[in-house]
Amino acid sequence: MKIPFRNDNRSGQNGARSSASRGITPEIALDGSAAIDVRGVNHYYGTGDARKQVLHDNHLQVQPGEIVIMTGQSGSGKTTLLTLIGTLRRVQEGQLNVLGQPLHNLSQTNIGALRKRLGFIFQAHNLFGSLTAMQNVRMALELQPNRSSRREENERCAKMLTEVGLGERIQYKPGGLSGGQKQRVAVARGLVHQPDILLADEPTAALDEESGRQVVTLFQREARERGVAIVIVTHDNRILDVADRIVKMDFGKIARDTNLNEAAVLGEMLSQCSVFTGVAISTLTELSRSMTRTTHGPGDRIVTYGDVGDRFYLIREGTVSVKQPTQPGGNDFREVAELGEGAYFGETALLTGEPRNAHVDATTETVTYSLDAATFSDVMSQRKSMDEEVRSSLFAE
Repeated sequence: MKIPFRNDNRSGQNGARSSASRGITPEIALDGSAAIDVRGVNHYYGTGDARKQVLHDNHLQVQPGEIVIMTGQSGSGKTTLLTLIGTLRRVQEGQLNVLGQPLHNLSQTNIGALRKRLGFIFQAHNLFGSLTAMQNVRMALELQPNRSSRREENERCAKMLTEVGLGERIQYKPGGLSGGQKQRVAVARGLVHQPDILLADEPTAALDEESGRQVVTLFQREARERGVAIVIVTHDNRILDVADRIVKMDFGKIARDTNLNEAAVLGEMLSQCSVFTGVAISTLTELSRSMTRTTHGPGDRIVTYGDVGDRFYLIREGTVSVKQPTQPGGNDFREVAELGEGAYFGETALLTGEPRNAHVDATTETVTYSLDAATFSDVMSQRKSMDEEVRSSLFAE
């Protein structure tokens, strides 16, 4: 009897990380651990007949040490949401907590105190033309409640300016700096006071590739070493690799929130499945975002013998036992396979239209990702189309 389950990649042999995974779409933390917690936020511009809604029911959490890149077309609401998080606009509808403080009902005095724990990098630089690079950066320190000596502050500012490549421009005023150099002064000012949250609007837009890489490397260091939560609004595809997550906004609403590491792992896992032979990894990585993540306890039944096949399953973590009847139509079952991380099952019933011919039970704490029948069928159609295209091109030669 043909077993409709595959184990092309036995547990631990597919190169994927074996540590505890996080979902492609991040789960909502309810323990107050998030540095930024946006829930049901709406926002409007204008009044009366001219009132226009620009943000629609947005939900977002950013944990300490996480780098989130926000993308989307101009006018999609990215900067508006960023300025709400940064306390530069008042919350109109919904709840917004920053570093445990509820911005939707926080007093102006407390908002002022909270701002000192945030770092801002503005797209327009917002430098004071009459001040040197050193003085512009030092302003962030002068706003802090616990001041150091002027000498220590100057040393700290000089070090930060050197780290962004402006060690020889410390005493230059903005009028003597290029656009990219002004942007790097703004970056230094946003980091020098060691904020708990960094909010950056197009921080690398005016920078060449080398300078941009220098800046985002600083961001990564701050996230890893100090646990800074970082949100970057950008159209710069060169820096997407530093993100832990990419949030895409469309028409004022978060349309997608993707955990990049998990999506990449799943894309690699799917590429090792023989059923997807011929499908590009980029397509599989995109496909992974359509998969449903489910956690199963030991003994949970994932697939039932005789049921209609309605999903394809990929094992992200854990092991399952595949059991078939000892005799056709019988009630006694025996184990015919044990599948682990990277294995998949359920495709045969989808391909043939026949009922499931085995039970599949979790034997350990198990995480699966699954595809519905319609999406699986679409992918199979794409593979068939590619096969036909290759055959046609070879025949034409």
